[in-house]
Amino acid sequence: MVDSAFAADPFIRAQMLAWLRELASARRLADNTVEAYSRDLDQFLSFLAGHAGGAVTLSTLKDLRGADIRAFMAQRRQESLGSRSLARVLSSLKSFFRFLEREGVLSSEALNVVRTPKLPKSLPKALTVIEAKQTIETAGEIEDRPWVAARDMAVISLCYGAGLRISEALAVTAADLEGPTLRVTGKGGKVRLVPLIEAVRKSIVLYLSLSPFKTSPDEPLFRGTKGGVLSPRLIQLRLRQLRSVLGLPPSATPHALRHSFATHLLGRGGDLRAIQELLGHASLSSTQIYTAVDTERLLQSYRSAHPRG
Repeated sequence: MVDSAFAADPFIRAQMLAWLRELASARRLADNTVEAYSRDLDQFLSFLAGHAGGAVTLSTLKDLRGADIRAFMAQRRQESLGSRSLARVLSSLKSFFRFLEREGVLSSEALNVVRTPKLPKSLPKALTVIEAKQTIETAGEIEDRPWVAARDMAVISLCYGAGLRISEALAVTAADLEGPTLRVTGKGGKVRLVPLIEAVRKSIVLYLSLSPFKTSPDEPLFRGTKGGVLSPRLIQLRLRQLRSVLGLPPSATPHALRHSFATHLLGRGGDLRAIQELLGHASLSSTQIYTAVDTERLLQSYRSAHPRG
């Protein structure tokens, strides 16, 4: 591939920058997502420049064919890129070309003839109810500093007791805690309200009573030992420690606690659409995977208990 800095002419680079600004501001995509989309397009432009023998121009993109995109995708697959990552690459390219069309720069049908790679269906690996409770309780037993123990218990409680992503839990402020619900800012800046059960609220109150750091109502509550905003890496390391102590599988991560929240709610008769709202899923199809999880759990119980299982 050609060096990405020289893969496209100034006009195409300017369009790319405008597209990335739109992703970050208008669509409010996460920084990591914008960075991944930028990298995908850079690699595609480098691929085209290598085949064209020079920097990609508007004329190059106008002449683009479905076969060119398939060749690029094939090369990425040869570089050991999985189907999920390839699907994201194709999504990045389609997003850029849709932007060019909206701006009246270019209209191309090349991407419409390329199929999205089939994605393997992976089921979330949930903890059992007992394992989830033990994880929360033990988090407070393996840390000597009371305020740090209370902090970790509160964060883990939010992941399991409210179904939050780790990034959402660490972004919680005092202002978010007003009333019986918790205001959560999720992916893309979307805000949702989640009921805050008493056990989770008490764990947060305990942490705040012990924390040596005071924060303003709009600042994240959870702090590192030097007073900065708590890094998700520290909670991930705490879960790794808890896996060792409790003998849990490697799949027991902060995100697995969120999966456990949804799986256990569904197992107790929770409504799928209500769970979708609680998790902040944009599409019900994202939540429906938990029906498969619960079915698998029932089948496992059947196989282990039935005489002919």
